[in-house]
Amino acid sequence: MKYGFVFPGNDVHEAVAFGIAAEQAGWDGFFVWDSVWGVDPWVTLAAVAVQTKRIRLGTMLTPVSRRRPWKLAGETSTLDQISGGRVILAAGLGAPDTGFEAFGEETDRKIRAELMDEGLAIIEGLWRGQPFNFSGKHYQVKETTFHPAPPPVQQPRIPVWMVGGWPREKSMRRVLAWDGLLPNKMEADGSHGKASPDDLRAMKAFIDERRTRDTPFDIVMEGVTPGDPARAAEQIRPYAEAGATWWLEAIWTSPSLDPVRERLLQGPPAQP
Repeated sequence: MKYGFVFPGNDVHEAVAFGIAAEQAGWDGFFVWDSVWGVDPWVTLAAVAVQTKRIRLGTMLTPVSRRRPWKLAGETSTLDQISGGRVILAAGLGAPDTGFEAFGEETDRKIRAELMDEGLAIIEGLWRGQPFNFSGKHYQVKETTFHPAPPPVQQPRIPVWMVGGWPREKSMRRVLAWDGLLPNKMEADGSHGKASPDDLRAMKAFIDERRTRDTPFDIVMEGVTPGDPARAAEQIRPYAEAGATWWLEAIWTSPSLDPVRERLLQGPPAQP
């Protein structure tokens, strides 16, 4: 089991300080919010990268539909070069109520899913290098010889973690093409719930039965644990036994960064 920490704030100086402290406190990954407008996540993570050596870096998460895929491909590849191969791209549809409509971003779920699928296909293709062409419903890309970017350090690609809505088969089948699952439990009324260990076990079985790639695959849970490492490990144990490989500590609703910083410095849970 690996442990990541999600920074919930919007102060770039605090974010960089948290990222450095996360590595020193023994966390395995550091993740920042990718907002519609605000502190840029990739610039922030680049600042963390040059002051750290081992901690993995990424967003939680990036709504690919509102990103130009060629720009996102360049940002992630550049960060992978700067960090020596420590980037993870967590992808999903995102939450439209975080400012999509205010900035004219697409809010229709079906169209956002189409944009995400095409966008990720382009990103993966550009990571592989030129020549690259793509013809889709929303995007058209022609090969170019103008300053092609170097490939990411990580091969065959930067790991992509994908949101999977259980038990929706179409959503779960999308996950099969990528490198990790961000579990999202879908209730009968369409609302979102927290995946239980039993849900996670069923999702893992679905993936194991259908995934054809032989590359490593992560199952990533998110939540809040107590600062005591042993108690935190007991909370996480059922998810680890169900197949989770990462736990992300995500204190999204704290009224200030003080308790978030305190939890960060307490370090990750003990290994369950």
